[in-house]
Amino acid sequence: MKACIKKELTEQLRTGRLTILGILFTLFGIMNPAVAKLTPWILSTMADSMAESGMSITVSDPTALDSWTQFFKNIPMALIAFVLIECAIFTREYQSGTLILSLTKGLKRYKVVVSKALMLAMLWSACYWLCYGITYMYNAYYWDNSVAKDIEFAALSWWIFGLFVTDLIPLFSAMVSSGAAVLGGVGAVVFAMTIASTAPKAAKYLPTHLMDGTSLIYRKSVPCDFEEAFIITAAASIVCIILAVPVFNRKQL
Repeated sequence: MKACIKKELTEQLRTGRLTILGILFTLFGIMNPAVAKLTPWILSTMADSMAESGMSITVSDPTALDSWTQFFKNIPMALIAFVLIECAIFTREYQSGTLILSLTKGLKRYKVVVSKALMLAMLWSACYWLCYGITYMYNAYYWDNSVAKDIEFAALSWWIFGLFVTDLIPLFSAMVSSGAAVLGGVGAVVFAMTIASTAPKAAKYLPTHLMDGTSLIYRKSVPCDFEEAFIITAAASIVCIILAVPVFNRKQL
């Protein structure tokens, strides 16, 4: 297992995917407070020209809430980029045939699934908390993070949702043999949950409910409102890996 994880990490480094993810999430972390800081200045520069057309713009001083709002708006795009970059973590080896060589030398199939799932979880965790940490430090420097209520729980909820999405990659990779099909499967699951969340009674049980961090920081909801979704999402993440193992065991490589 250690050898498999080391191999995965080496591949991430050699292909440059780890570097790309690090740069991408760093930029997102910087962009959140930057947008909050620059938006009032941009609006104030437009105020004179808008006044001539009879429109008035009220500019308020930015706060940490504005930056955290940007964080929860931008992190879905970061997750999409993560899935796009990592969706072929299995299928590349199907095409190159490297998995066949490893398996014929005695490597257990479940170790392939678990090692790749662990690598995806570690990558997502490192990238996500890097982005969160950068945003948090800039917010603490310019403003006061205490105005954002339950920001830690809101961030934790989004991290759990991201883990669930990354655990869908091994599951679909065990079923299909192309990165595009894996990407389509992950996207279809998230899209179906987004549609289902339009039903008020179902929304609080779905993993997509954990994406609503802005309602927490603006005190429109409390952590206990996310309890069901939190538990179900964590359980679903584990189930995805458990299901991926027998499916991958029967897969013809």
